[in-house]
Amino acid sequence: MDITLHEEISKKVGEFACVDYEFFEAPDKDNMSRRAIRFVLETVDKSDVRAPETAGSRSKRRYKLPTKTERKGLVTSRVGQGEYRQALLDKFEGKCAVTQLGIEEVLIASHIVPWRDSNDFERLDPDNGILLSPNYDALFDKHLISFEDSGEIIVSPMIKPNQLSLLGISKEAKISVTELMKPYLARHREKLR
Repeated sequence: MDITLHEEISKKVGEFACVDYEFFEAPDKDNMSRRAIRFVLETVDKSDVRAPETAGSRSKRRYKLPTKTERKGLVTSRVGQGEYRQALLDKFEGKCAVTQLGIEEVLIASHIVPWRDSNDFERLDPDNGILLSPNYDALFDKHLISFEDSGEIIVSPMIKPNQLSLLGISKEAKISVTELMKPYLARHREKLR
């Protein structure tokens, strides 16, 4: 008896349903940027395959479908373009807020108050954003650094001085802070580790 490829794969990995998808930029075989699609799959409970989705079955779903605003932000952040990123590039004149590095391709449009902790307005508010080079962004995102309302850097006690220098982080770092950024920075500082 011949087994089809589909049956062969199903026996090895199970059955999945597509619950969402997103577009993002990815390099092709020639390392040229292209638009790609990523599917979000969930395993299918065979006893529930044909049953219509009910309130009870929805609660079993592990993947939470993003809202319209969340989807826009996810696509924007993954593609690395869009209104939010452009607003931060304009606000910070295409340079890292700390280092003044002007290589736009590596700069990260980061939220001060994380996306998951923001409401729909805050998620798209450029005052809840900061343009950072990768090392500063990684530490900022993990709440290992933050900034005072004066713009001076605050470093978590978890980071040793030699680690700062290895990362290229200056204890003298400072950013320009607008009045509208201050409430967001205050919330960010609350989570400093």
